[in-house]
Amino acid sequence: MPDRENEAGPLADAVVFFGATGDLAHKQIFPALYGLTKRGMLDVPVVGVARSGWDLERFRLYARDAVEQSEPAPDQGALDRLLGRLRYVDGDYGDTSTFLALKDALTGVHHPVHYLAIPPSLFGLVVTSLGAAGLADGSRVIIEKPFGRDLASARHLNASVRAVFPEESIFRIDHFLGKEAVENLLYVRFANSFLEPIWNRNQIANVQITMAEDFGLQGREKFYEGVGCLRDVVENHLFQVVSLLAMEPPSSLSSTALRHETARVMRSLVPLQPSDLVRGQFAGYRDLPGVAGDSDVETYCALRLTIDSWRWAGVPWYLRAGKRLPLTATEIVVQFKGPPTRLFQSENVGGDTNYLRLRIAPHPAIALAARVKTHGQGFAGEQRELLLQDTQSDEQTAYERLIGDAMAGRSMLFTSEETVEAAWAAVDATLRNHERVEPYEPGSWGPVSANDLLDPPSGWHNPVLAAGAGAGHAA
Repeated sequence: MPDRENEAGPLADAVVFFGATGDLAHKQIFPALYGLTKRGMLDVPVVGVARSGWDLERFRLYARDAVEQSEPAPDQGALDRLLGRLRYVDGDYGDTSTFLALKDALTGVHHPVHYLAIPPSLFGLVVTSLGAAGLADGSRVIIEKPFGRDLASARHLNASVRAVFPEESIFRIDHFLGKEAVENLLYVRFANSFLEPIWNRNQIANVQITMAEDFGLQGREKFYEGVGCLRDVVENHLFQVVSLLAMEPPSSLSSTALRHETARVMRSLVPLQPSDLVRGQFAGYRDLPGVAGDSDVETYCALRLTIDSWRWAGVPWYLRAGKRLPLTATEIVVQFKGPPTRLFQSENVGGDTNYLRLRIAPHPAIALAARVKTHGQGFAGEQRELLLQDTQSDEQTAYERLIGDAMAGRSMLFTSEETVEAAWAAVDATLRNHERVEPYEPGSWGPVSANDLLDPPSGWHNPVLAAGAGAGHAA
């Protein structure tokens, strides 16, 4: 990607993060801050705020442990520099004295960035307290996903944060957008001139996006019971992928232009109906601790999405995501229409037409499938892939990139208020009105009824991770 533009004022001169003794801090934030320090991109105070009864020494031990678990042989110089920049404020988020202590810790700081790595239920309280303590002026705020749980709560959350911070100072962080391979979707889409003539309803039959995980809840059962797959990854992660693939060319790489185009896509989504959605739950989920015996929470969902725009009219978008599937992979398959006439009548090509495959994880790749003649007499053929593996060393983690961008005031990879609310509007009705979950066996590709969402002769393209292998059709 070209250098991102600095559009939101001066560089941050401190990082404050609430929830500093929590799991997210240990797994993601401290390793990201260490990475930024090692790259020479972080040389400001880092103030942790939490209610744990800790002191600065214990906080530093926690930070050291987090870094050493993420990188067993860290750069000791970089780690020591990070630990030396740490400060700690212990106190209740509902207590005014906590924010007065934070203000003292920020003496001489004029443009901090406040990272709310805390439950969404506390966002409003902390933001209001930051404003009351005079800590919002000249600062930015990072809000961790989820951004509400439906349209009404998202609107309420946006309104409460906007009452204290202007929109350009609000950074809604979705780590998925910080992945290099996700950014590459935008680059591939607009850096290659051969795509534009075929990137429309005339040449594309459908688009499929799969986000599969072979593992279960990993201790997040209680959280998942209140969220489910549609809220957890589809409405945000996969909708963001849709916006990058479906958007019109932005007028520039400015955050304003990119946000305008992604919001346009979200506004063009036709609201889902119950018939557009299949919800599944893997067998054994209800036996997990913290899960209701009659739980109707989906661990899998597949949906048919329609974009009401000139470019995409009549092109179905199929999205699916789930736990306990056969493998872990996130992949996009853009299925092209077949030739207008079948010159080689002996072939029964069916749905086996050309496609473009974009794998985001675990190993980024771009593949273009073309039919080639097999050896021998006659005109029989088979589909082959031209495959480009995209592996780069010393890649920044998603949290490194996003925290660094927020510190610099670059909002291109962050979600706008308009986009958040438009995405919720597309799924809002089905959050309340839907069929009960259908069971599926762990290790399968989910409920069989998900196949009914696709128009024949298409089938789901199942990711295949064997070296050099491409996507395979569902059985």
